[in-house]
Amino acid sequence: MRPTVNDIAREAGVSLATVDRVLNARPGVRDKTIEAVNAAIRRLGYVRDVAAANLARGRIYRIAFVLPDTDSQFVQTLAAALDTAGGPASGFRTEILPIRFPAEDPHGLAAALQDLPDRDVAGVAVMAPETPILRDAIRVLKARGLAVAALVSDLPNTERDHFVGIDNRAAGRTAGVLLGRFLRGGARPVMVLAQSMLLRESIERRRGFDEVMLRDFPAVTALPTLETHGSDQTLAEVLREALRHAPDPGGIYLMGGGQRALGAALDRFGLAGRVVLVAHELTPYARAALQAGTMDAVITQNVGHLVRSALRVLRARTDRMPIDPGQEQIRIEIVIRENLPARPDPGPAASTVTEREFEREAR
Repeated sequence: MRPTVNDIAREAGVSLATVDRVLNARPGVRDKTIEAVNAAIRRLGYVRDVAAANLARGRIYRIAFVLPDTDSQFVQTLAAALDTAGGPASGFRTEILPIRFPAEDPHGLAAALQDLPDRDVAGVAVMAPETPILRDAIRVLKARGLAVAALVSDLPNTERDHFVGIDNRAAGRTAGVLLGRFLRGGARPVMVLAQSMLLRESIERRRGFDEVMLRDFPAVTALPTLETHGSDQTLAEVLREALRHAPDPGGIYLMGGGQRALGAALDRFGLAGRVVLVAHELTPYARAALQAGTMDAVITQNVGHLVRSALRVLRARTDRMPIDPGQEQIRIEIVIRENLPARPDPGPAASTVTEREFEREAR
């Protein structure tokens, strides 16, 4: 027979109430008593049925997903994946709480995180740049007992519990291989664009990209990163200025958002379809650009897997249970026109763009 909490209480010489406090990490138990209960658990080989315990208590996991409030198609696709996951998650006694914060506003983000402990939130997935303000906000969340996961872009210098996303350094290396081979190692410059180099994903992608270019394609000059700060106007202006100094680029590596703005700017400057373009995330615009031949390859990740993984990780951390690293590894996928997957149903919250709209925007 499997040991029970009654067996633990008897073995440790304490009451059932004390065992319950120890199992649920409640205050009011002396360290010596906690150790006695844990020793009894080890001797008996007790394995707690967390699901049954939560069901008995009527517990619901409320998980907050904190995303920037932008018109980025990737962010909107991620929001649509949250909507899709909401129904199945309810069967696991999980409630998804979507929260948006003003992009490029660390104080607005801190304000959005501040009241989460008072809203009975068990875990938080955050997609944001790492700043001192965010580090302080996460420290407060952890002190209040919340599990925290970094989503898409890591926050390694914070007290976050886990990172959910692809290996961004490997993604940058992948982009380097694609661009280098598409250019056949020719001596033409490559422009690199990023929304912000405060984003850990951008730092790691650039590092991986440079590693490959220097090692395998030394004739290709990778130009300094141009930051757009999520502004279509800034993207057009920095690209125009860069073209003054490098008027004949061989390729462009877009490390983050801005696909639509970049496509419009390339068309305006007469470069659409004339430069090798590698970007991230299979958004509706990227799909149309691949089909039109103005984008050569997309490095992407499964947003459904991102959401499901974040939910599993945060529930496990909340219950102090182990996670399965293999199950939570988000794969890097390479998409070109010839292997475009069937168009998924984007869901009600997704932003879409048709091929006709793509052609109109390019004009």
